[in-house]
Amino acid sequence: MPLFVTDKIEIADWEITEQFVRASGPGGQNVNKVSTAVELRFEAARSPSLPEPVKNRLRRLAGRRWTKDGALVMFCDETRHQARNREIVRERLVELIKQAAEKPKFRVKTKPTRGSVERRIKAKKVRGEVKALRGRVD
Repeated sequence: MPLFVTDKIEIADWEITEQFVRASGPGGQNVNKVSTAVELRFEAARSPSLPEPVKNRLRRLAGRRWTKDGALVMFCDETRHQARNREIVRERLVELIKQAAEKPKFRVKTKPTRGSVERRIKAKKVRGEVKALRGRVD
């Protein structure tokens, strides 16, 4: 079943690999017997559903989770239930891709007005005079 991120981005099953491993932490003997932690691997660089700018932003957002071969690796061992861990890691993947899909706002460079520059310099001079008056009196 494909993962729907946005109306334009849909991740196919072949792009995601899930591996279940033993988790650490609380759980008693159950921790040693059952593989509840989920390691999700998403082949982002080879994904035909992601446009190139989204891939670049995703690479930057992923940080250490991005591998050299262009895969995004996510891990979850928060709960004792394999199914819930799987849901959590898939939700995190969708959120990360949604975040990467948002186009950053174009910043228009602005320049301070002449009046604001003059006021700033005048305030600095006044402050400097106040500090100069604190010195020793001759």
